[in-house]
Amino acid sequence: MRKTTSLAPKSKRPPKSPPKVPIKAPNKVAASPKSFTIHSRTALPKQLQLGIYDLMVKSRVLEERLIKVYKTGDAYFWIGGAGEEAFGVPLGLLIHKGQGPEYDYLHLHYRATPTMIALGMPMIDSLRLMMNRVTDPSTGGRNFCNHYCFPQWNVVPVTSPIEVQYGMAIGTAIAQRRRWYTEGGKIPGSGKKSISIVSGGDAGTAEGDFASSLIWASRPGLELPMLITVQNNKWGISTSYETQHGEKNIVDRGKAFGIRTAVVNGNDPIETYLALQTEIEYIRKTGKPVLAEFHLSRIFGHSSATGANREPDVCPIELFAKKLVEQKWIKPSETKELWKRYDEESREIADQVRKESAPTGESIWNNIYVGNESADWRKF
Repeated sequence: MRKTTSLAPKSKRPPKSPPKVPIKAPNKVAASPKSFTIHSRTALPKQLQLGIYDLMVKSRVLEERLIKVYKTGDAYFWIGGAGEEAFGVPLGLLIHKGQGPEYDYLHLHYRATPTMIALGMPMIDSLRLMMNRVTDPSTGGRNFCNHYCFPQWNVVPVTSPIEVQYGMAIGTAIAQRRRWYTEGGKIPGSGKKSISIVSGGDAGTAEGDFASSLIWASRPGLELPMLITVQNNKWGISTSYETQHGEKNIVDRGKAFGIRTAVVNGNDPIETYLALQTEIEYIRKTGKPVLAEFHLSRIFGHSSATGANREPDVCPIELFAKKLVEQKWIKPSETKELWKRYDEESREIADQVRKESAPTGESIWNNIYVGNESADWRKF
């Protein structure tokens, strides 16, 4: 399903962060998939594929736990990335994470839990955000679920207004480009140049911020090192893709700007990993942008506003599990055990978070200005 169109020729110590989930053979997912092409099992090493599968299951179990927390009245709202695991996990594994312009910047939307899990985010951090606890490291319990913010990994705050991240990514990409040409900037220890990655949904491409990112990323002689992604699940809340788009693919809009484009089966983690790897390396080599579209699923609807119930869409985890079992790389019993283990872990974490405190009214003024300077106008 992947197509690529090219209109251009193809010291300090990193900051400490929680370790990535280990790439290991898992001990589990129920396999009852619909038909959908999965790339060759030999395209990536066995342990990497098993590690991707492990992270996909972990991310889905977390999202299902967040939904349960909402439905039991312990949270106000849910919106998440169930169905985007085959895209989000490979993306997280390919990031050079750290803080500052010498590392990759991530401008994500609110369906990025799979990417955060692959980066190494503990499940408890997501549940604390979901349940609005003062212990939430992203917002101190002050924002919606899946609105992550991890400065130590260059994860820029996720926003509720859709697609504003496409405009914000221009800024970090400009800073990185300056390092490329004025400081010879490279990621410490890697010999690679850093890039800005921005993701959003298909419906949001109607916003002006998306068009602005294409213009700024492609100015002749001033191209920006940006990976601009669109996760196309064919829905904008309850409005279908087919009623809104005259172009065959959203990335066709990038061709008018001379931007290299790719269309990828985002339900296939192997195809996605290989595509992302190729396009990211192209950007690191040339400093020029790529616009990539990933066709994927929306498993539990738009959000809790639409019920957060399972929808009859293709499940990438079920598809991947079936292929791994057929390859005899994992047993059905091991897939079940993996689901069970993460489900028990997430339940214990949710029980712990329920006992933690909510933010106080006075703390609403915190973390608005740099250095946590008070924003309370009554004290100016």
